[in-house]
Formats: sequence, structure tokens, C-alpha cells
Amino acid sequence: MPRSLYVTAVEAASGKSLVSLGLAELLVRRVERLGFFRPVIRTQDEPDSDTQLMRERYCSELDYESTYAVTHAEARELYVNDRYDQLLKRILASYKAVESERDFVLCEGTDYTGVSSAFEFDFNAKVANHLGCPILIVVSGAEKSVFDLITALRSAREAFESEGCSIAALVANRVQPQLTEELRRRVEAEWGHAEPVFVIPEHHSLGRPTVGEIRKALHAEMLSGSEASLHREALNFKVAAMQLPNFLDHISEGSLVITPGDRGDVLLASLATARSENFAPIAGVLLTGGIRLADSIKRLIDGLKHVDVPVLTVDDDTFVAAAKVIRVRAKISPDNKRKIAAALGLFEDCVDANQLERRIDVARPQSVTPLMFEYQLIERAKKNRQHVVLPEGEDDRILRATEILLRREVADITLLGNRETIEELASSLGVDLTGARIIDPQTSEWREGFGRTYFELRRHKGVTQEVARDIMLDVSYFGTMMVHQGLADAMVSGAAHTTGHTIRPALEFIRARSGCSIVSSVFFMCLPTRVLVYGDCAIVPNPTPSQLADIAISSADTARMLGIEPRVAMLSYSTGESGRGDDVDRVREATRLAQALRPDLLIDGPLQYDAAVDPGVGMKKSPTSEVAGRATVFIFPDLNTGNNTYKAVQRSSGAVAVGPVLQGLNKPVNDLSRGCTVTDIVNTVAITAIQAQEVQPD
Repeated sequence: MPRSLYVTAVEAASGKSLVSLGLAELLVRRVERLGFFRPVIRTQDEPDSDTQLMRERYCSELDYESTYAVTHAEARELYVNDRYDQLLKRILASYKAVESERDFVLCEGTDYTGVSSAFEFDFNAKVANHLGCPILIVVSGAEKSVFDLITALRSAREAFESEGCSIAALVANRVQPQLTEELRRRVEAEWGHAEPVFVIPEHHSLGRPTVGEIRKALHAEMLSGSEASLHREALNFKVAAMQLPNFLDHISEGSLVITPGDRGDVLLASLATARSENFAPIAGVLLTGGIRLADSIKRLIDGLKHVDVPVLTVDDDTFVAAAKVIRVRAKISPDNKRKIAAALGLFEDCVDANQLERRIDVARPQSVTPLMFEYQLIERAKKNRQHVVLPEGEDDRILRATEILLRREVADITLLGNRETIEELASSLGVDLTGARIIDPQTSEWREGFGRTYFELRRHKGVTQEVARDIMLDVSYFGTMMVHQGLADAMVSGAAHTTGHTIRPALEFIRARSGCSIVSSVFFMCLPTRVLVYGDCAIVPNPTPSQLADIAISSADTARMLGIEPRVAMLSYSTGESGRGDDVDRVREATRLAQALRPDLLIDGPLQYDAAVDPGVGMKKSPTSEVAGRATVFIFPDLNTGNNTYKAVQRSSGAVAVGPVLQGLNKPVNDLSRGCTVTDIVNTVAITAIQAQEVQPD
């Protein structure tokens, strides 16, 4: 039966969207087809922000129009005209349409804007009961004492219970950070009810709008800055009415400076803070009055290098513009990865997922979807945090990924590169690297020792001491040596270097682990409804039967390590005993060797790709096989076949390919594509951290 949960607040600005986001992320590891539904949205004039976030991240197959029933105006009209039953019927009909196509539906109640709180409370309670959903209550902790919060939690619980609602849990959100521990202790000591209460502190960035949200709300024109710079949160607002020397003393981190368009002095000084060691970087500048910049100042701004600060302009005067800015509400938008990472990190830290799962009705699906796969990666990595070195610390994608990794506590990160360059780039990007370690190989105290170690390891290959010392200036060699020496658990590189440059040091002195004859790789192919494993598509050109067997076994172990039950298909142009020739015989021999080495694994071959992946074809061509038609791990006979196949599937089906993930090394080192996205980097670091967990004792 379909399952559901109704998230409702008891007042405006409770941070309900953060809770819904965290719940959705929790649910996707157990639900193949997650649905989202809002009984009421504010207006049809612009898309509902929470719905857009959920659709783009979790259920893009749902049409936007199917995710809600009515607008606030429609709901009010039906209520005022004494047609409440008709309103509930419309909501139920819309909900049932979503429920019929989904395994679980996450519902989100009203926003407490535009109508009375008493009406909205009564409405949310009736809708939850009408839809048969248990509810999760969100109480805002903003400006509340511990006593006030305990009272608010009890009142909310009693009120919804009196309406006959089934309560799954309560969340005290946006609690003042200094009060969270006391509130948790008081709840644990005094609550005495079956349902859990989770406490989430206020986060400085989540409650603040981004410069992009301000731009959209004010219909501002953007004069300079990148699209990425618009994701900075405006932590405070500063109106520049003073003379410049006095005004500078009032600038603080994350300030949005609001000033008339003819104050070129304020504009230039504000932009200079992005490069100054004595001032915290601002979020942006808003120029008012519709005054155009002088050409000379515009040329000066355009020529500023490594200063990526958004400058906006509006026609409103300064007072009107400032009043509008103050009214802009913060949102978690689907394109703001850093805010999503902060929200999920906070939710995962404060909410006991296992306890909450026991309170809602979910069942584990048979297959692993891409969203489940990504969620499992993050969760596995977080449970035993590893130290990952990223040699390409001067690449903007690496810095953006580092911020996300740190916010979600996926791994401890060391960046390699020039400290000043990295910090300047991070400042210009608005990226927070708090918690990351930065090491410059050129000035590191480890360089001499690393060089001596490399000399001892490679002197038999003719490497001299001088060459060994110099080669440690190469970030790939330096990072790999950190892993070799136990100063980091793993390394990820390749965003700006070739595969050969990335893995050559690992092959030279980390080497293959005992019992594995060859280092190979796999790609995780994230298709719309499942994740498949392809190997080897990146490393070994023409494997022998014994090497092919090793690749199959390593790939199966990698799949299982990352939550995919391995059913291994040894691929060829022929299925079973029907084909003859050296190529198919090589696969047949590799299959025999792999089965003998690992009788605990389901391995079959030779199989054609269609027989391995399609249940109907598999039943026809190999009816007794436990792998045919159900394969999750696909082993290609050679690099040419594997590389072309993974790229063909990726391009023709829209699949996301994560990898190559190297396997068989003593310690994990992984390669990125030079076209990788920030999400690719985050996922690869999580996979690498999990691999590091496996080679270290608990």
C-alpha cells in the first residue's frame, strides 16, 4: 500500500522546507518512487519553491500541476462560501492521483501566510486526517526560550491530538544554538511521550536570503559577478550613508551593501574587501536610484581579476530598496548546492534517522535507484570519516565540492596548492573552507622526507635523489605520498590532470594489494531506475583470462561495498556454449576461474549484453542462469568494448557515469574526469572514503 507523511508547522517561518528536504533525502534510500504533494500553494503566478526543489531533486517525473490541489485564493473562496467539503474533496482527488503512481508521498502543509493561523491549523489537521497521513509537527524556535519551546511543543502536540491526528514526531527548528543542548535534556527528562522530539539549531546561512533571491524579488539588473556568486547568503544589510572611512568600519562578513548608484567610492571600496586581508568578504552590492555607472568605473570593475562579487542595480531609491530587501524570504532552491548541503548536514546531525524510520511506514525496495545510491554513499562515508587529500586545490570545482563535503561531514579534506591562491579564489567564489587543511608542496616540511622515501622506492628504476626531491613538487605525487605515508587515507584527483598523471604515482609505489594481480576500474552507471556497475572501462587494455577473473571479483566486491548486490555477467558476443573463437573462449575461461576463486559470488558467462540485462531475453537465451536478465555487474572483455559501451549508454540514455573508481590498490586513489561537475567530485570523494574504511581497522 502507498505510504505517506504530512509535514506541518504551527506558525510562519518555521523552516519547514529544511525538514521536508531532510525527510526526502532520508526516504530515497528506501523508496523507489517518492512523491511530493502540497494541498495548497500560495499562487499560480510563480512556481512554489519547495515543490520545485522536491521535483528537481527527487521526483522530476511528476508534472508540477499534479503536485498541488488549490491556491490560497481558491481555498479562501471555497471556505468563505461555505464549501469546505468541496475543498477537501478537491485536495483528496489531487492527492490520490499522486498516491496511485508513487510508493510514498511526502506532503507539506501550508505556509501560514495570507490567512489566519487558527484557520491554517484547523485546515492542516483536517487535511492530514482526510488523506490518512500521520503528521510531523515543526515548531519554530526563533526568539524562544527553552521554557517557551517546551510549552509550544506540548501545545502543538495536544492540539493536533485533539483533532484525532496520528503524530509521527515533532521538530523544534531554528532553535538558538546556545539553547539546543538544554532543550534536548529537558525534552528527554520531561517529555514522557512515545513520539520523538528532534532539536535543530538555527544555521546562520539557511535563514538568510541569497543575493540571487534578492535580485529576483527586486527585479534587479546584474552589472557584474558570476551566476555562482549569486548563491552567497546576505547575512546582513548595510546602507552606505556615511563617508567612506566611517562606513568601512561597519562592513562585516556577508554584508549586502546598499548604496546610491553615484557612490563609486563605496562601490569600489566594497569590492576591494574581497581581496583585503583586513576585511571580511561581502555578499554583494546593490546600487539604487537607477543611476548608471560611469564608463570609467565600469571599465575598472570589469578589469578586476579574481574579484567575483555580484553588483546589482535597481530604479528604487535607497530607502524603498532597503525596505524591499528586508522583506525577502530565504529559500532552499534546487540550484543552490551549498545551501542544500548545509541543510542536509544539519538535519542529518540532529535527527535520528533510524528512530524516525520506525515511526513512518517505509519498506526497503528490491533495486537501488541513483538517489538511493547517492544517499547511501554519503551515509556510509559519514559513519567513519576518512581523511581525503585533493591535490587540485586551485580548481574552483574542487573548492565548491570541498565546502559541500565539509558541510555534510562526509570526509576530512586536505587541499594542495598555494595557500594565498586558494584562499583568494575561495573568497572570490564566496566559498567557506573552514575545517579544510591547505598544504603547499613547495613550502611543506614533508617535501624532503617524501623525496627520500620516493628515492628509496624507485632507485632501482634509475631515479636520483635530486629527481625524487623535485618530483614531490608535483601535486599528484605529493598527494599520493601522503596516502602512502599514512598522512591521508585516500586521494582524489583528475579534475585538471589526465588519468595517467593521476594514477601513475599510485601504480609506482602504492601498488596492487596482496591477492589481486591487477589494478582495474569500474564505472557506476546511474540509470533512471537503477545503478549498474561496468568494468573495466578505463585501465586494462587486453586482460588475460586470469586478469579478467580478477577484474570480475574486484568489481563484485566494489559493488557490494557500495550497497549493490553483485550478480556478475561476463560479457561476450555469444551466450553460453553457442559461440566459438579465441575471444569467447577467453571469457569462458575467465568465468571458470572467477567461479572457482569465489564460489560465494553469482558469476555467469559468457553472456551477451541483452541476455544479461533484459529478463525476457535472459530467460530465452539462458533459462537456468541466476544472472541472466538480472545482472548488476557487467564485465567487458577488453578496454575497447568497455569504454565505448559506457560512453554510448551515458550519451544515449542520459545516464550519469560515476568513475572511474579504481580497485585493487593497497590504498584508495581515484580519478576524476576533466569535465567533472561538483556533484561528481562529491560522489567520488564519498566512494573513495568508503574504500578507505575497508582497508583500515575500525
